[in-house]
Amino acid sequence: MGYSGCRKMDVQERDYVQHLFGRHISRGQVRYLRCAHLDIYERDRQGCTVTDAVSGKRFFDCFSSAGCFNVGRGNPKIRETLERALDDWDMGSHRMLSEPKIRFAEKLASLCPGDLKKVVLCATGADACAAAIKLAKGATGRNDVITMDKAYHGHEGFSLSANGKDYYKELFLPLMPGFHVVPFNDLEAVRKVASKDTAAIVLEPVQGEGGIHVATREFMNGLRKLCDELGIMLIFDEVQTGFGRTGKLWGMEHYGLVPDIMFIAKSISGGFYPNGAVVYRDTERLTGYVEQNPLFHSSHSGGSDLGCIVSSAVLDYLAENKVWDHAAEIGARFKEGLMEIWRENSHVVREVRGLGLMIGIEYKYEFLGALMADCLAKQGVWAVYSGNAPQVMRFQIPVTAAMDEVEELLARIRAAVDSMKIYLVLLLPLAKVPLFRMALDNLKVQIIAFNLVRDLEEFVFKYVLKR
Repeated sequence: MGYSGCRKMDVQERDYVQHLFGRHISRGQVRYLRCAHLDIYERDRQGCTVTDAVSGKRFFDCFSSAGCFNVGRGNPKIRETLERALDDWDMGSHRMLSEPKIRFAEKLASLCPGDLKKVVLCATGADACAAAIKLAKGATGRNDVITMDKAYHGHEGFSLSANGKDYYKELFLPLMPGFHVVPFNDLEAVRKVASKDTAAIVLEPVQGEGGIHVATREFMNGLRKLCDELGIMLIFDEVQTGFGRTGKLWGMEHYGLVPDIMFIAKSISGGFYPNGAVVYRDTERLTGYVEQNPLFHSSHSGGSDLGCIVSSAVLDYLAENKVWDHAAEIGARFKEGLMEIWRENSHVVREVRGLGLMIGIEYKYEFLGALMADCLAKQGVWAVYSGNAPQVMRFQIPVTAAMDEVEELLARIRAAVDSMKIYLVLLLPLAKVPLFRMALDNLKVQIIAFNLVRDLEEFVFKYVLKR
């Protein structure tokens, strides 16, 4: 069976593809997606929408692969750049000098605030996180690292140890020593742990996987002052908050301060070619360490020539269109609309929060995240709840979304909330009983229950409605 391209897929072919996926990759993943009606096959990937090859339904992409599609799905300018590059370039040789590497690094440094001017080329966000922590440890000669509760930085090596939720780490203990997790936005908790043995403090300006929690100005300013006093490297994870998503080019710009090190990935790919990087301040301490140890971090697929050509085009597109201003304008309307929905449903919605087009809705019950994902999918909205905070639904539509698309999306979200209320007639009374509440919040129970409902829906459609 070849690749199906943009053609339509029938139900029998879908079932066979899912069978093959389960055999060779993961049956659990099929069941996980299927239970929330998210087992869609993306076709016609344009702007902020995709079309399901089976149903033909148009979906708004509110996940953006955790922020990979800031410049939109299938951006034609980025696509053309990659197509042209394929005529003359390939990945290139690791660590060899090349024009694409140099031009990308120069362009990236020119768009960074302050003296963030030095670049380490990486492959992914997790790879870049590891490089940033290694740089901090090497430059300071210290071992300890402070990270935030519910933080997410990747799934490997130092990045896994830096995560702020045991769910990701408990299967792989023991992890890297010296990591200390403290509550987000709690400066006193950081002060109690920080010392002259601390190499770095790592955080996201806005926690993505953690539930769209925005760092306070007091917290960020306090961290900067504390790091300066103790010689600690302040590291910002701008993988999701960078490239215009929060209404500024970088999330750090909301606070008017510059970290010692930041790392990036995801949307720098333009949605076409993965890439990542670390950018650090041009200081004697950091630059001196890298000059003496130029091979301190190695990434064989990071900083590839094709990746750097694509990433340069992404930076050009962001700067030429000032997408951060667009994100601020569109994000303000989107958040206003979600606030209206919150006020109408305050019995189940706790809060709406975020910056720009990085917005989250927190429900009063954890199980509502999974239920809302299902209700949204039925309305043609592809959204997921936060892995580190299942009660929070994340909305991270491509930054290129138009105002009329945001209005249509808000209408679909409102319809999804209205349909969810039907389930709540039964579920809210059950949620008040501790035993039932535990069952409702259990992911395995949710997968079983939603798949049974899905089986029933397909049976009724196939054998009852089609007769």
